[in-house]
Amino acid sequence: METFPADAQAIASLANRQQQGAKQLENSEVQEFDRAMMRRCIELARRALGKTAPNPLVGSVIVRDGKIVGEGFHPGAGQPHAEVFALREAGELAEGATVYVNLEPCNHYGRTPPCSEALVKAKVAKVVAGMVDPNPLVAGTGLTRLREAGIEVVAGVEGEACQKLNEAFVHRILYRRPLGILKYAMTLDGKIATSSGHSAWVTGEEARSEVHRVRVGCDAVIVGGNTVRLDNPLLTSHQPDRNNPLRVVMSRTLDLPKSAWLWETSVAATLVLTEPGVNPEFQEFLIAKGVEVVELSPLTPTNVMAYLYDRSFLSVLWECGGTLAAKAIAEGAVQKIMAFIAPKIVGGQAAPTPVGDLGFSAMTDALTLERVSWRAVGADCLVEGYLKIKD
Repeated sequence: METFPADAQAIASLANRQQQGAKQLENSEVQEFDRAMMRRCIELARRALGKTAPNPLVGSVIVRDGKIVGEGFHPGAGQPHAEVFALREAGELAEGATVYVNLEPCNHYGRTPPCSEALVKAKVAKVVAGMVDPNPLVAGTGLTRLREAGIEVVAGVEGEACQKLNEAFVHRILYRRPLGILKYAMTLDGKIATSSGHSAWVTGEEARSEVHRVRVGCDAVIVGGNTVRLDNPLLTSHQPDRNNPLRVVMSRTLDLPKSAWLWETSVAATLVLTEPGVNPEFQEFLIAKGVEVVELSPLTPTNVMAYLYDRSFLSVLWECGGTLAAKAIAEGAVQKIMAFIAPKIVGGQAAPTPVGDLGFSAMTDALTLERVSWRAVGADCLVEGYLKIKD
């Protein structure tokens, strides 16, 4: 059972611990080889994208005499951790070796024994960790246990990349909610469709493929009823043998078409969230199609994220229209923005925009993104940034 901070002071304390790994690095000389091995850990960890919730993505590499003798990654909750798989592959060669892992080894009994004890038992000489685990059940104690056993410890190698890899896990631990990501595609003049509602396609094939890759790493993707009616989306990763997120539809009326692709659950699972007692006949239709139906009161982004947190989700991708997007932002259900911008102009005063009315009357009220980055994706541009989390 997970435990969490009870107040803002405890959250701040955990956030400070999260920085310890990087601080420890200040007095340690990091060789390029160490960085390369940590990047390999991240590469291994990503093999389980979308499959580990509520656990983090973790990869591990064991090196002896400059050669890799063992590798592993955590495939999912309840299964062995990355270090265990790497130790199994290394066998006796683990003794005296250096172990690389992108997240601090656990130091508690959960569904599996603590990895710190497995490393001590294997008599490894050194452990290089990418970041300190923010989970209060770990929070630096794994590294402390290793040091007490006489194992050399270095933390913070490729720390920024490790933090990025598990940003949803960190957010879930600190704020008791999945990480909310709002993704949209718009033209250069800020439109997501023409005045007639036509939206296929705003961006090019490369950008759409990037969205498919993003879905692989998410536990759920959310749309509203209008998106189902107007776009009839599939909302899958479009990649064989890769994760498909749970497809979630929020609808207060269930005035939805029976022919929607989302009801084809042999492709991917679908959950419809509505309010109590709404359109029981359509609910029966959905259930007969294999769609899960859950009633929430009231049906709001806040309650939806709380519900998905209880289902152990790490990250939720909002691919909804402007009205629902504005509600999700206003209620704090969105922390990250991914905006694909196409070099097109369509005009139209009535053409929809990606975010509806937030109630702002002055430019000084505008929400400013932090940690902003941008890059070209084919002919389009992807802008990523983070909304400031309210205290």
